[in-house]
Amino acid sequence: MRNKSSKIVIEFIGLIVGCLFIGTGINVFFKPFTIAPGGLSGLSLVISKMTGLSVSVIMLIIGIPLLLFSIKILGKKDAIKTFIGMIMLSGVIKITEPLSTIQITQDVLLSAISGAIMLGIGLGTVFSVDGSTGGTDLIALMLNRIFPNIPVPKFLILIDGMVVLSAGIANGNLETGLYSAIALYIIVKVIDAIISGFDYSKAFMIITNEPEKLRSVIVDDIKRGVTILDGKGGYTNDHKNILFVVVNKKQQEVYLKRLIKQEDPNSFVIVSDVHEVLGEGFKAINI
Repeated sequence: MRNKSSKIVIEFIGLIVGCLFIGTGINVFFKPFTIAPGGLSGLSLVISKMTGLSVSVIMLIIGIPLLLFSIKILGKKDAIKTFIGMIMLSGVIKITEPLSTIQITQDVLLSAISGAIMLGIGLGTVFSVDGSTGGTDLIALMLNRIFPNIPVPKFLILIDGMVVLSAGIANGNLETGLYSAIALYIIVKVIDAIISGFDYSKAFMIITNEPEKLRSVIVDDIKRGVTILDGKGGYTNDHKNILFVVVNKKQQEVYLKRLIKQEDPNSFVIVSDVHEVLGEGFKAINI
């Protein structure tokens, strides 16, 4: 019971902090130039530019009906959480609205980048505490029910693309749409960084004829665990040993490549980026 209460408090604080970043980013950096990087907030900015209505009011006018239509999809619990997040974000945007008169910079690109970083931090914080502020993802979910063969991410890309394009149309300037697209890209990257963390990790798949030599130097010299997999060459039909290892430092990556070259220069190596590593020797699993 105590853990449940502390979890609710953490989620609430995370939601408040996230909404403050989002509201400030929208009013300080996006609203003065009608930069609309997708989402319900971006769509509301465009409509606000065209009608003169408050961004927070437009968000509620669009968001609440969307939420009501999508209750069956979300479920009662998630619908309530989304409603709370939507009301809180709209309230924060209204409270921070006077900040839109403060001109920190006249550079549109700088505003797009700065606002995107703030929105990315805000949304990343909200998502990391399992919160939601509603938005165009609800439209994507409903469209997916109508057209089940088209996945939700494709609908999201289409909707966000239309919002970005509408920003240029509303502002009568194609450049605004391009700045909005840049902002959208940065927001996605910052959200990924917040949720996945800033840890540096690389995964190595090493197909080698000298598995024991490589296993020994990896464990003894780099101090990393190794998983040995059995494989079979598709062309030669020969048995192959595959070593799987994850390193979390640039120095370890470089050193491992040198060891592989030294011990088995004929090995076949695949190196890939790893966004998040959970477990012993890395980050604990905390969900």
